Amino acid sequence: MDTFASASGPATRRSARLVSWRWATPEAQAVLATRDLASILRYYRQVHGTSQLEAGELLGYDKTYISALELGKRHLSDVGSLRHVAERLALPPHVLGITDPADTDHRAMIQFGTSTVRLAEVARQCGRAAEAVAELWPLVARLEARARDGSTERDVLRLLAYARLNLGTALGNVLPEERLATAAHWTAKSLDVVRAFDDRALTTTALRMHGNELRNAGLLGAAIDRLTQAAATAPDDEQRAAVLPLLARAAGALGNASLFDHAVRETHQFLDTAEHTSLVNPTAL
Repeated sequence: MDTFASASGPATRRSARLVSWRWATPEAQAVLATRDLASILRYYRQVHGTSQLEAGELLGYDKTYISALELGKRHLSDVGSLRHVAERLALPPHVLGITDPADTDHRAMIQFGTSTVRLAEVARQCGRAAEAVAELWPLVARLEARARDGSTERDVLRLLAYARLNLGTALGNVLPEERLATAAHWTAKSLDVVRAFDDRALTTTALRMHGNELRNAGLLGAAIDRLTQAAATAPDDEQRAAVLPLLARAAGALGNASLFDHAVRETHQFLDTAEHTSLVNPTAL
């Protein structure tokens, strides 16, 4: 099990995946919200398991200066130095009180990307899945490149999760049957990001969409596992109801009659309280 390093004791390295999404966790967001460089530096070293000497090497400062920054005995106030720290720690500049063109471009990218995902989902639902794929590919590539560069801001990762989910689902509508595992691959990639968030609704959505693509690909055991997790994770009746018909489909395809009956019966119980959709309605059931 990974452990945090103390500020002065020997460092224990964290897992690569945890470090990769370090700024997406709720704990990290609480630290970043303070906009306090001392707290941010301490958190960075804690997650990475690095010493003050190693942090100094990363930022180009000596160990004693890092110590003084963390203790609040020294402060950075000039924009150049703050921008340098933000770049080296892979932080959006506004976290340290800097507003510049790059940060404006970042915010515009998030707004544009959110609209792209929403419109692609509408296109897929209207039978234009190929158009949805064409819109989502460039967005996913751009977001993944940003993540590889170390820019793992929470809003970027959330958008990346939704873009991967929708890309996988759209591919599931256009790929030939023997290639449907590729669609499930993309929805699975969203789970790597989703796990960094303490968000049951997002986790339920990701598990539901991934489970359904596994079912489409004929991977029925894995599909039932993911869909069962989604139903158990759902934060409310409406989201649980959205999972159950898909679970019934997977169970029926596998020949699991008891699970099929249970899922359909429970969905019927939600008809008076949950919003009706293409699957959650009396006719479909």
